[in-house]
Amino acid sequence: MDILEDLETRGLVHQITDREGLKKHLEESQVTLYCGFDPTADSLHIGHLLPITMLKRFQKAGHKPIALVGGGTGMIGDPSGRTSERALNESKVVHGFTEKIREQISKLVESDEDEIPVASRNNYDWLSKMSVIDFLRDAGKHFGINYMLAKESVSARIEQGITYTEFSYMILQSIDFLKLYEQEDCTLQIGGSDQWGNITAGMEYIRRSRENLDEETNVFGLTVPLITKADGTKFGKTAGGAVWLDPEKTSPYEFYQFWLNTDDRDVIKFLRYFTFISEEEIQELETEVKTRPEKRAAQKRLAEEMTKEVHSEEALKQAKNISASLFSGDLKSLSASEIEQGFKDVPSYETGKEEIGLIDLLVNASISSSKRQAREDISNGAIYINGERVQDLKYTVDGKDRLEDKFTIIRRGKKKYTLIRYQ
Repeated sequence: MDILEDLETRGLVHQITDREGLKKHLEESQVTLYCGFDPTADSLHIGHLLPITMLKRFQKAGHKPIALVGGGTGMIGDPSGRTSERALNESKVVHGFTEKIREQISKLVESDEDEIPVASRNNYDWLSKMSVIDFLRDAGKHFGINYMLAKESVSARIEQGITYTEFSYMILQSIDFLKLYEQEDCTLQIGGSDQWGNITAGMEYIRRSRENLDEETNVFGLTVPLITKADGTKFGKTAGGAVWLDPEKTSPYEFYQFWLNTDDRDVIKFLRYFTFISEEEIQELETEVKTRPEKRAAQKRLAEEMTKEVHSEEALKQAKNISASLFSGDLKSLSASEIEQGFKDVPSYETGKEEIGLIDLLVNASISSSKRQAREDISNGAIYINGERVQDLKYTVDGKDRLEDKFTIIRRGKKKYTLIRYQ
């Protein structure tokens, strides 16, 4: 199966400018392609995984992918998919975001020895050197106002209002395609479905700017579908906010749990979208979902593949260990770093290492509302220390209860955890 057929089988093709032309192009030559990533934060989030995975699929098929970080376009802001003007970040903030995202992408697209490395580029390198006169004479003259107004990224904003700054974004992205076409023979741009107007504008700009030259301009565009969830909620959002690819912002355990909690109605689609496992194995997992959904075999496979791919084998091992310990209640087997991950969002209380009566600790840490309530909680068997029930009203919390001499995990009832941190 060739790369285009594989993408279509996986449901990863939303739009192509010329399917048969692109198919032939991919079969006859090693194609250079690119996808852009604007630095709007100090980390990519889970929504960026699909285009990154697309670059890797082309890489594995023997083509030459480029990850373009928008250090220049990030100064302007893409109006696509937005209903209001984007707040502009200061240049030093954008530069900082750009470097962090370049590092992140480099890690995510590391290649095997027999694969062509994914190249990294920054459009600030050429956009920052272009004068306003060059911009208007060399680029602006190729873009008719009516043509730009017809693009959805612009037309959808006309009623709400759009500044010339964001209106010009389409031209800047088109310059990117032309620069990569001229400098690196890049003939394919890929992106999300909201980028269709920008991609086709770039193709048109290449053709118009080269029309006086005696050369054929075979350039193509391809978009991936918008990721939707069966329950109607937005993909990549949780109660805690966005799911980031930076382990400091979203821990590998949280990342693992996000995929593990995938709806049965979505899991097979996500396996096809995000992983590199074979169609045969996916079909076997689809049968599992239909016949033994309680086993959640497909979700476990998805969570394992994604955590390993984005973080590491060691991070996956930790995430699985945290999950198993929380399920079994055997919290004493957790390392300090695993406790930090697994209990990142639970209430915490900081105290010294001197011994303290359990009743006093429950009140001081606001686990029980009063000493009377603390006694009731202990007597009723509602209090657990590091996974073990404690019903002794005279119990003293001391060194034996500290995990790696740093933490004590207290649970009240079935789910209310508090992390005791020792100074």
